[in-house]
Amino acid sequence: MGLRVARNLDLALLAIALPIFLAASWPMLGWGAGTAIYVAQRLVRDLVARRAAGSGDPRTVVGLLAGSMIGRGWLAAGAILGVGLIENDAGLAAAVLFLAAFTIALTTGLILRPLDRERG
Repeated sequence: MGLRVARNLDLALLAIALPIFLAASWPMLGWGAGTAIYVAQRLVRDLVARRAAGSGDPRTVVGLLAGSMIGRGWLAAGAILGVGLIENDAGLAAAVLFLAAFTIALTTGLILRPLDRERG
């Protein structure tokens, strides 16, 4: 249970950010876009990781994971840029929220990686 909570701290941040955005009168477009972009790239990451785990060919695994990382980065950056072109403040808010969630996910992933190896 504790590992599941730790793996989803990034999603908790997105939920906690909503009342902060409301209280601070920050652009809701920024919260909505940042959250949608982050959740979409996370879903793609999980789907590609499952597909890579099911493959027996190491080249396929590396190709899927590397292609996913590069593609998700470009798509997220392009989407955030698009939001910024619609409303400058919303683009900044979306970028900061996305990067905060990504940083939490990366950090917890690095911390929990040894525990995943022990489990099998």
